[in-house]
Amino acid sequence: MLTRKQTELLLFINARLTRDGVSPSFEEMKEALSLKSKSGIHRLITGLEERGFIRRLPHRARALEVLRLPDSAARKGAGPTAVPAPADGGTLIQGPFRERRTPSKSIDEGEIPLYGRIAAGTPIEALRDPTSYVGVPHGMLGRGKHYALEVAGDSMIDAGIFDGDTVIVEECDTADPGTIIVALIDQEEVTLKRLRRHKGSIALEAANPRYETRIFPPDRVQVQGRLVALLRRY
Repeated sequence: MLTRKQTELLLFINARLTRDGVSPSFEEMKEALSLKSKSGIHRLITGLEERGFIRRLPHRARALEVLRLPDSAARKGAGPTAVPAPADGGTLIQGPFRERRTPSKSIDEGEIPLYGRIAAGTPIEALRDPTSYVGVPHGMLGRGKHYALEVAGDSMIDAGIFDGDTVIVEECDTADPGTIIVALIDQEEVTLKRLRRHKGSIALEAANPRYETRIFPPDRVQVQGRLVALLRRY
């Protein structure tokens, strides 16, 4: 799942690598996406890297490698128009989402909604699907409202959270430092990170040394929930 801008950038990088054998500069990316600053490009690249779509090659300038393309782009070809943007400019959510059949529940198990895969550029509200649920033991849940998310990427592996895991999240709008939260950035990007405070700013810390801690003014980050449990299939 990628936002419209993330998809545009990924396809632009892939097209330039195919044509020239070298990735475009940040300035070229900024102009191609009509962004005002390179910081927006840095944020988009970080999101693509965390989702496993690109990789930065060390010790080389302008060195990016495209690891994969969105499914729809791979089916149609890697050209820059392979994935059309939504007409209203909204978030692009790629599927298909898998509906899960909830097994017969025991008296000690309840159901909570499953909101798809957590990925940058996908606000929780956009993922709400009243037909998808997951069974969870009551002992994992507190008194508040809860929902489940499937994890995409490896940015939290050192916290024991792996790609494909299902995390159980309690809805809340505040959390203590050190808590793993679902954070909404700039009203458009959702990510699972550990909350830290940094000189009056909000720091979102990955649990993987490959990813840097991202720091934002408090008004750019909203807490949408805190991690309370994790489910994993073997």
